[in-house]
Amino acid sequence: MDRRTYLRGTAVTAGAFAAGCLGRGAQDTTLGEPEDQGADSEDLPYPAFGEEFPETTLPDPLREQEVSTADFEGERVVLMTFIYTRCPDGICPALTQVLRHAQADAVENDYTGEVAFLATTFDVERDTADVLREYGEAQGVDYEAENWHFLRPESEERAREVVTDTYGVEYERIDSSELQGNHSGHDMGEYAFDHYPITYLVNRDAYVERAYAGVPETSRVVEDFSRVAGN
Repeated sequence: MDRRTYLRGTAVTAGAFAAGCLGRGAQDTTLGEPEDQGADSEDLPYPAFGEEFPETTLPDPLREQEVSTADFEGERVVLMTFIYTRCPDGICPALTQVLRHAQADAVENDYTGEVAFLATTFDVERDTADVLREYGEAQGVDYEAENWHFLRPESEERAREVVTDTYGVEYERIDSSELQGNHSGHDMGEYAFDHYPITYLVNRDAYVERAYAGVPETSRVVEDFSRVAGN
């Protein structure tokens, strides 16, 4: 079964990875194994609980620098998700808000220097530095905390390589006219994306603590995140 078939087949279980913990964690994790994961981690088509998080390097156009996931190993706990700013159905803003609330908890409890937030776009054509900056401001991202990165692959080919092949996030470009529902109040342009949401919680040793499918419960993510960060 290929990755696209598997992910679409498991979409009905979205949010299951946000469930509570069971017992002790694996040797390299803080949290216990998640309930209802559906399969052993090694059998899933994306990095899952207890597995090493793949290393990738992508540009951060707001900071005009390259950011590697390896930069945070041994230093910071990471939350990483995948979005595009013209998302018409609320999924991408919801995923961004999950990260933003975790960022707010880090600010409130004084551990901003121990964590990092990576929001990676797969709309490389339209999500320029200015667009991402404005989107972040509208979402309430705290840029002054200096732990937030919007990442933008250099090309569509690179986006596929990283977003789908490395991190298991399926997305498909579709014509806006094909979308169902009323999106008249949203400027999505000529096209949108059908995509499968995944958010990763990665510990300082670069092991996956959680791979949240769908839009996870914010309070659960913040609780997991603060535990892994040691706060």
